[in-house]
Amino acid sequence: MITTSKVALVTGAGSGIGRAVALALQAEGYDVALAGRTLDKLNATAKLASKGGGRMVALVADIGDPKSVAALFIETGKHFSRLDLLFNNAGSGAPAVAMEDITYEQWRTVLDANLTGAFLCSQQAIRMFKAQTPKGGRIINNGSISAHVPRPMSAPYTATKHAITGLTRSITLDGRADNIVCGQIDIGNAGTDMTSRMSTGVRQANGEIKSEPTMDVGHVAKAVLYMASLPLDANVLFMTVMANGMPFVGRG
Repeated sequence: MITTSKVALVTGAGSGIGRAVALALQAEGYDVALAGRTLDKLNATAKLASKGGGRMVALVADIGDPKSVAALFIETGKHFSRLDLLFNNAGSGAPAVAMEDITYEQWRTVLDANLTGAFLCSQQAIRMFKAQTPKGGRIINNGSISAHVPRPMSAPYTATKHAITGLTRSITLDGRADNIVCGQIDIGNAGTDMTSRMSTGVRQANGEIKSEPTMDVGHVAKAVLYMASLPLDANVLFMTVMANGMPFVGRG
């Protein structure tokens, strides 16, 4: 199937930030490949598509599995003629326990979802970007505020998000000759099911449990749309979008 529209692939598109970004891109006319583990959730996203926008296709994939990722990009190529944008969004966290109590399996699960998955998807996207005409494309990584500072008892998640920053810089550097750009959006307390606990209280650095402000996830979608709207001779390397008042800047 061939399209003249721009094409985006969004991982973790079945809920939260991934769903919001996928729907914003579709409303702007992008054809969107929705990637995730659960078909029902991906189909639920597709049902929210705007009339007159781009097409959506749900593709089940495990982004921590190289064979599954390769199949995901093959399927994307079958449905659409090219790829213009990859949004590396899928991820997971580990239980908030002391570092010495984190199991190897929990560590490995977070590493595969947050870092290995972004790496594998970026590899496949870069191959498509280099092979298509015109050559090039954009990758946007979901870095998180945790790419800068940790929450208490979040070593696996924080380590992977710090690593995403290095991956972002490496892709940006290595992609220059082939018109491939990479940016990172660091998000703080977007209002999704994952952050619903913020209103009841989360552990602070001093051990206290306090509620934190959240922001509409739509602001994140708008920010990603702006990053994606730039021509490939311009790039937002890093952008932070956060709920005002959340404990990121300042002391304590």
